Amino acid sequence: MESCQWPNNDPLMIEYHDKEWGEPVHDDQKHFEYMVLDAFQAGLSWAIIMKKREGFRIAFDQFDYRKIANYDEEKVQELIQNPGIIRNQQKIRATLNNAQKFMEVQQEFGSFDKYIWQFTGYKTKQNQWTKLDLIPATSPESDAMSKDLKKRGFKFVGSTICYAYMQAAGMINDHLVTCWRYKELNT
Repeated sequence: MESCQWPNNDPLMIEYHDKEWGEPVHDDQKHFEYMVLDAFQAGLSWAIIMKKREGFRIAFDQFDYRKIANYDEEKVQELIQNPGIIRNQQKIRATLNNAQKFMEVQQEFGSFDKYIWQFTGYKTKQNQWTKLDLIPATSPESDAMSKDLKKRGFKFVGSTICYAYMQAAGMINDHLVTCWRYKELNT
């Protein structure tokens, strides 16, 4: 079976590619997890994030945005000292902010899922890439998502981060057309 080349021989990356990446997400908790991980990935490799994913789960209460929205300064300082995660103070504080904004979006739209999928017309955009180097870092959809999230007060939501989020959450199918997952997810 042919697969996308980006996971290389890394078992964590292969498992993520094979079981998660590009699978359409409609669960708000999972949406928030991807938002957090993609924000922390900015400037780093996805492999680093995958290696620390369990550390993030533990440190951020299983990505429970309700709890995270209420973290106090003591918890922020604890997170800054936690070697199980990326200890970037700006990204940690952005996570707290984004949890609060996430709940505001839920209140307005009924769920974050209803809000976020509007950027791809409530369905997965099926791209048809034949080579890894053809896949863009942004799109008109990720530009619009980024602009709207920023307007709502979210942080670390640039267009490149939004595009990566859309890939992860299955809003766009960026598996190569030769990859077995492309056919599986092209519904």
